[in-house]
Amino acid sequence: MENNGLITNNVTEKVLDLFDEMKIEPNQFTLSTLFNACAVLNNNRAMKTGKKLLDEMPENYRNNNITSTSAINMLMKFGDVESAERIFRSIKAKDIITYNATIKGN
Repeated sequence: MENNGLITNNVTEKVLDLFDEMKIEPNQFTLSTLFNACAVLNNNRAMKTGKKLLDEMPENYRNNNITSTSAINMLMKFGDVESAERIFRSIKAKDIITYNATIKGN
């Protein structure tokens, strides 16, 4: 069981390494992947990267349920329930996945 965690963390760290090398702005799909990677890592680097991405996320991506739900999941993993709830409340058309991410928390 311990090896699976190491493999997951090593791959997830590589996701953030690749993001650091990107010379283009992430789109909504890339953001979702990055938010999910940050949630899995849940370390200082992940928190810093995830919150920076969230702060810089274009406004039009905030109405995308997949991107917003990934952000909620990440924030809940970080223990930042207040920010996760703020995003949840801002989503106009919530779906079952959005509710589950918020209810499930970490």
